[in-house]
Amino acid sequence: MSYRPLPDCLTIDQSDIEGIGLFAKEDIPCNTEFGISHVKDWRFPNGYCRTPLGGFFNHSEYPNCEAYENFEVISLRSIKDIKEGEELTANYWLYKL
Repeated sequence: MSYRPLPDCLTIDQSDIEGIGLFAKEDIPCNTEFGISHVKDWRFPNGYCRTPLGGFFNHSEYPNCEAYENFEVISLRSIKDIKEGEELTANYWLYKL
């Protein structure tokens, strides 16, 4: 088993929000866990190191995902059903916008 930077159901593409973003390659149900987006590490700004998953989701005031603390990491999960081709977004609370 080898490390995969993104779940198989996600891809990176051009975003209408900002630069590039994460997009669903298939329909994704609510409460799908995507994995770790940030790992606690005091050497990085805000005290966390971003993973590829954390580096590509964009902010939204009306997100379809949430980034939540889980011990020493921040994980990402869907909070709504996401349709194929839809961009994954979360409310940035770790960084100042």
